[in-house]
Amino acid sequence: MKPGGRPAGERARRVHRHEWLWQPLEGDPSFLLRPMFGTKAAYLGGRLVLCFSAADEPWRGVLVCTDRESQPSLRAEFPSLAPHPVLPKWLYLPESAADFEAAAARLVLLARRRDPRIGVAPKSRPGGPARLQ
Repeated sequence: MKPGGRPAGERARRVHRHEWLWQPLEGDPSFLLRPMFGTKAAYLGGRLVLCFSAADEPWRGVLVCTDRESQPSLRAEFPSLAPHPVLPKWLYLPESAADFEAAAARLVLLARRRDPRIGVAPKSRPGGPARLQ
């Protein structure tokens, strides 16, 4: 046995700092979590809804996958949301926001409830339909 109670040769599971946010989504039968450009991308019902990023700013927080028409409504409800500085088609809730935990938890709840403002259809890959494997 290794220290920590793991059998020899077994690696410790690395925990993502925002894992607590996607855990409420895991009970949904359509939930998928996939790596995407250094984030953990959450899908519900085949739609990309949220991306959880633990890198350095401006990639430390939650990206809300939405269309531009829905941004004003979401920003009115969540004042800490702003277009992402690199990926402005989506909104960004930085981990440094004073209300990060409460706002992120509410965004996850809205995604779980299938709020029509949250979620985009994934782009098709060249040579075939979009895949969520």
